[in-house]
Amino acid sequence: MRYWLFKSEPSTWSWDNQQAKGDEGEEWDGVRNYQARNFMREMAIGDRGLFYHSQKEKSVVGIVEVIAEAHQDSTTDDERWECVDIKAIASLKTPVSLEQIKAEERLETMVLVKNSRLSVQPVTPEEWDLITTMGGVKL
Repeated sequence: MRYWLFKSEPSTWSWDNQQAKGDEGEEWDGVRNYQARNFMREMAIGDRGLFYHSQKEKSVVGIVEVIAEAHQDSTTDDERWECVDIKAIASLKTPVSLEQIKAEERLETMVLVKNSRLSVQPVTPEEWDLITTMGGVKL
């Protein structure tokens, strides 16, 4: 299993929206960055992800699971753009803010810290364990 981080602006797609989709999940559509798309191409069913609210909140708020591998993004006819489907697994008991992540020395090389604009990014098993522990959830 691999780990990822999915960033979303809460005003566009929030954790509440994701949870409301239940086991059906939702396409992680609209990504128009080649590096983020390529990361989605690497994902496998069962991979886990951190759900991150960007903009004002800037916090990891939940955990998702990949339920469909990369496929054509339904929001475009352009074959270059693919996406995965994800479903909500659990809310963090305590959201983990970007400020907390940046303050944690063991997370200083995390992609979120080095390239905060990338909407889909890998997370190492060590980063996953640390952030989920900080958030009060162990999966």
